[in-house]
Amino acid sequence: MRIARSRPALALLFVIALVAIVVPLLVSGSSSASAHARRDPSQVRITERDFSIKAPKVLRAGTFDLLVDNDGPDTHELIVTRADGKRLPLRPDGLTVDEEALESQISGSLEPGAPGSARRLHVHLTPGRYVLLCNMAGHYLGGMHATLLVR
Repeated sequence: MRIARSRPALALLFVIALVAIVVPLLVSGSSSASAHARRDPSQVRITERDFSIKAPKVLRAGTFDLLVDNDGPDTHELIVTRADGKRLPLRPDGLTVDEEALESQISGSLEPGAPGSARRLHVHLTPGRYVLLCNMAGHYLGGMHATLLVR
């Protein structure tokens, strides 16, 4: 038995099939960079906001690209340093961490970035406890730090 179809009905079926194929490709293509960053375990998202750093709590040891977004509204830097459980040493100003005293423990750092900036920091992390911090005046003391355990 043959079913007769009109040309407009066939055209409509063709358009529906085309949309069903093309739209998912367009949607996945537009977010492929961010989707890839979520799936790639060597890329780790970090978000800085005034007086907070959002970062994973635990990572496996290895080499990473930290993808750092400054959601502002102020300029922020990022320092990744090993920590032995003690408070980080402060400079005589009492407002900033003494980076020179931690020099041998710092795994990487980014210079200050403007609000809205997205930056990348390549680091190799061995097992241990780390602190991620912004060392702009008063930011660390204001709570702009996060602890990271590397296993």
